[in-house]
Amino acid sequence: MKLLVLAEQTPGEARVSAVPDTVKALVKKGLEVAVVRGAGQGSNLSDDAYQTAGATLADNAVEAAREADIVLSVRRPSPDVIAALKPGAVVVGQLDPYGPRDEIDNLAKGKAVAFAMELMPRITRAQSMDVLSSQANLAGYKAVIDAAAAFGRALPMMMTAAGTVPAARAFVMGVGVAGLQAIATARRLGAVVTATDVRRAAAEQVQSLGAKFIMVDAEGEDLETKGGYAKEMSEDYQRRQAALVAEHIKSQDIVITTALIPGRPAPRLITAAMVESMKPGSVIVDLAAERGGNIELTKPGEAVTHNGVTILGHLNLAARLAGNASPLYAKNLTNFLEVILKDGALAIDWEDEIIKGTALTRDGEIVHPALKN
Repeated sequence: MKLLVLAEQTPGEARVSAVPDTVKALVKKGLEVAVVRGAGQGSNLSDDAYQTAGATLADNAVEAAREADIVLSVRRPSPDVIAALKPGAVVVGQLDPYGPRDEIDNLAKGKAVAFAMELMPRITRAQSMDVLSSQANLAGYKAVIDAAAAFGRALPMMMTAAGTVPAARAFVMGVGVAGLQAIATARRLGAVVTATDVRRAAAEQVQSLGAKFIMVDAEGEDLETKGGYAKEMSEDYQRRQAALVAEHIKSQDIVITTALIPGRPAPRLITAAMVESMKPGSVIVDLAAERGGNIELTKPGEAVTHNGVTILGHLNLAARLAGNASPLYAKNLTNFLEVILKDGALAIDWEDEIIKGTALTRDGEIVHPALKN
């Protein structure tokens, strides 16, 4: 079995889908591993390190893809790599299943067996394969670090002979993995933290981190999917939530938004008027910028200032910590390969819950229930 590790082509993508430690583990399982030259450069991993781990180096991704039985990537492989794949080749990565449909169709037409790691079911057995969680954890941390750098003032309270520096106030909107890490990081840096989420169950998690939870009464609404993701709320709930946020945000120094709904544009949580009510010098970090943003004024990939308030719309925060993100992501993929391999050969159980949850294309068709025509 030949496995190929691609070098990422997406601008700003510094992560890699395998690191020397995971290559070593894959080679021990009997796989022949090839790594495209320079694949680990963004994560400070040299080609020599991959060779020492037992991989060979590929000079041309397209040529190597023609022979590959399994291809690992961070983002969806480029069209020329997809076109080079042999029928039945397995592709594992973050394939952006809700992105441009024609690109997913191309995967299917090439008869690749594609597994989208973003679709990993939220079950106990799959936790070690959950790329969204491992990467969001780092994104939540980085969001606070970026906010602190842009804030221009100290976060903790400081008492000096010349006077007291008050603690900064941070507000986290959305208490998933990224939000919880943002809360924990802001608390460690000394900020006074509040947080909100549509899920009442998040209150206990927020409070356990020393932050205060605020939420409007859902009045019987079903707040989350069976998979544990937040659902889009009714217009009435959104109106009442917006009113709560509008009042609370006036006194905040740092706001971090993390709200995403799978398969849909990011929900708008903060209007221009809300931004204008904040104090000059305040900072907002929009972790949903790649999906259009939670803030009306977000410009994806840019930092903008409006009425003295800085809005950071950085894309792919996890990739800005690639030295940590790559080993975690690579381990997620290696754990997934344990599910589809047996004795060094493909052994895909199409009835397995993990397989059914992540399978995107097979036999020339898009097979995931959420994406079928």
